Amino acid sequence: MLLILCAALCSVCVSVILKKYLVQGLSVISIITWNYVIASVLCFLWFKPDIVHLTPQNVPWWLIVLLGALLPSIFFALSKSLQHAGMIKTEIAQRLSVVLSILAAYLVFNESMSVLKACGFGLGVMAIVLMILQKNSTSQPTISNKGIWALVAVWVGYALVDILLKYNTRLGLGFAISLNLIFVFACVLSLLTALMKARGQLLKPQNILAGLVIGTLNFSNIAFYVNAHRALHDSPAIVFASMNILVVVIGALCGVVVFKEKLTPRLSISVVMAVVAVLCLMLAMKPS
Repeated sequence: MLLILCAALCSVCVSVILKKYLVQGLSVISIITWNYVIASVLCFLWFKPDIVHLTPQNVPWWLIVLLGALLPSIFFALSKSLQHAGMIKTEIAQRLSVVLSILAAYLVFNESMSVLKACGFGLGVMAIVLMILQKNSTSQPTISNKGIWALVAVWVGYALVDILLKYNTRLGLGFAISLNLIFVFACVLSLLTALMKARGQLLKPQNILAGLVIGTLNFSNIAFYVNAHRALHDSPAIVFASMNILVVVIGALCGVVVFKEKLTPRLSISVVMAVVAVLCLMLAMKPS
């Protein structure tokens, strides 16, 4: 469980630190670029992909490039969501992207849809809708239109990445090689974007340091999560549920304590529904 806790803490720390850097006015695209520079290096050193036996003709390049473009795009949406919607809502949207993945598994990959999966999906969608439609005392939405679109982009974007990664595993390309190639393409595309839009910001020490810190935490989250699955290989549902629930709960606590966000009754219900949705999906994953 220590590995899962470390993975959850790293995931939440990415959001906390990114939001702090946004308040300081640092360049988001520069941070994203350096994030993928260090993530690519750490991924290569940690997972040691077998590039010697890599045959280019067997690599689904279209999928690698697509994921390489999606990752920095979603990272940018994450920054906008943290800025305009807040920490609590962003963490809920990020973790409840799993309900869309479950729906895709049913519609695209022909996986069975049990009652528990349906309950998890329904509760997850309701939690997102309740969160977005939250109103304040003046009966106006507490989230701006930018915040709503950013939340939706995070929710759908993370689900799309999960779906494409699942499809990639079915093509037979190893996890280590796939992840490294995706990170490298994300790094290249982020660098090209930064050179076009923020060339003067790219080499500023504070942007480099911010990107390296976030990239290290981002990769550590993946490494701890993968190792947790390896250590508890007979209990993938426990790892899945623990990770998602911990991120939602810790993210909510950080939103309240660090950023002084208000945990309104309706938002509290969204948090509870998110946790119950994950528990339903965990129970659905357990072998009968």
